[in-house]
Amino acid sequence: MSKVNLDALIPREDFEISGVQNSTNLFSSISITNFTGGFFYPFLRKPDFQRETNEWESKKIIEFIESYINGELIPAIILWRSQTGLYFVIDGAHRLSALISWINDDYGDGEISKKFYNSIINEEQIDVANKTRQLVNKRIGKYLDIIKAPNNINSNPIFVERAKNLGAYSIQVQWVDGDAKKAENSFFKINQQASKIDPTELKILQSRKKPNCIAARGIIRGGQGHKYWADFSAENQAEIQKLSKEIHDIIYSPVLKTPVKTLDIPIGGKLFSAQSLPLILEFVNMSNKIDDDFSKTLNDDKEGDVTINYLKQARKIAWRINSVHPSSLGLHPIVYFYSIEGKHKPASFYYIVAFLLELERKSYFNNFIKAREQFEKFLLDYDYIITQITRNFRSATRSIPHVVDFFLILISDLNNNITLNESIQKIVKTEKFKFLKLEDNENESNEYKDFTTDTKSEVFIREAIKNGLRCKICNGFLHKNAISIDHIQRKEDGGLGIPDNGQLTHPYCNTTYKN
Repeated sequence: MSKVNLDALIPREDFEISGVQNSTNLFSSISITNFTGGFFYPFLRKPDFQRETNEWESKKIIEFIESYINGELIPAIILWRSQTGLYFVIDGAHRLSALISWINDDYGDGEISKKFYNSIINEEQIDVANKTRQLVNKRIGKYLDIIKAPNNINSNPIFVERAKNLGAYSIQVQWVDGDAKKAENSFFKINQQASKIDPTELKILQSRKKPNCIAARGIIRGGQGHKYWADFSAENQAEIQKLSKEIHDIIYSPVLKTPVKTLDIPIGGKLFSAQSLPLILEFVNMSNKIDDDFSKTLNDDKEGDVTINYLKQARKIAWRINSVHPSSLGLHPIVYFYSIEGKHKPASFYYIVAFLLELERKSYFNNFIKAREQFEKFLLDYDYIITQITRNFRSATRSIPHVVDFFLILISDLNNNITLNESIQKIVKTEKFKFLKLEDNENESNEYKDFTTDTKSEVFIREAIKNGLRCKICNGFLHKNAISIDHIQRKEDGGLGIPDNGQLTHPYCNTTYKN
């Protein structure tokens, strides 16, 4: 199941404040009452560099709430109190957010979340929230029903017992003494132990004021949620939010649902996955030619202008991939970015972005269009070749230049009237690609009697792709997000805007290649 987004339930704040704090006379535990009144929850914060609170699935949220109600052993929450009196969560944001979500009936779609996201909540997030709510209510019960149970003679006896436990149990608190720098160091040290932060996300957290990291955060949330750009001018903030939403919509719309039952799927895969943030950061970096060592070579963005420039360049590439912009090639996600089982392939996304950048550098787009039909056949029928290149160089990043070289050679051959099969045979005999084998031995036998999600997706994709819409100019596959209506007989030649004179094309084929 997808992860539940609880990021709105504890606000973020910059805790880079001078002064040393100590925990003398501070409370040693927190209970349910701390979240329903009093002076704790209103002053609870996450550090601004905290990763998003969206790593738990419904099952884990339910299990934690049950553990709390049943008085089971729960690891202590680690807090740091700033000079301004705010309580920062150094470790335990997911645990506290799980309780807060239950208390407020907000699993990413409630009142707190709506306010946080300005009522713009992704369809995928709403779906996950509803499923989580149903599971929690069935297995545990609504928080309001439980706390009302003791005063209702007709209440479920189990609810009464749970209400008693809620009044008795609490979570232990440990405190970090020292200044903000020590608190930050404690955060990274703790979060690299039991549940290690993804290396890419760690780099983003530590480089949170770099323009590429701000851009990536903005794109992931579509300009909503915590504003990592809040220190910039109002004009720059508005521009960052506008650009971020535009890129987000191109990459993550429509929402991916599995098993796949439509060819109308997003180019970026699922929004709430472990790959989302690394994918978007790499996309921003590639679009702006930023090297992997950016944490040392890139300056913090003080005004927001650099972030805006990065977003504009990323939008240019997003337009090119799949949009209604005149420059759009309308690359069909199922052909370019997914396996036949409907699984998103981040490596393929990187390869295609690099390939487009090289086509632009070489002014080679028309050559691509001429060979596009056969190139897409290669992607569908010989995807295992790209997998072999990736494995040979042991990472997608190291494989990028080699995959791009393969693509360019293939496009050149196809433009020179060499058939697809002849070109592949020729390429695998070269010194550079002699490690490639032309047998697909990657398929694993399936011994399940029932259809798996992947199998169901593959059955649909194989059938649907046979009758997929194609561009009438290049004969490449068409996607719903990048369709242009073209005059068969040009307007300047007397062509009318009537159905019989219209055809479906990619925007680039219509506006540039045809002309």
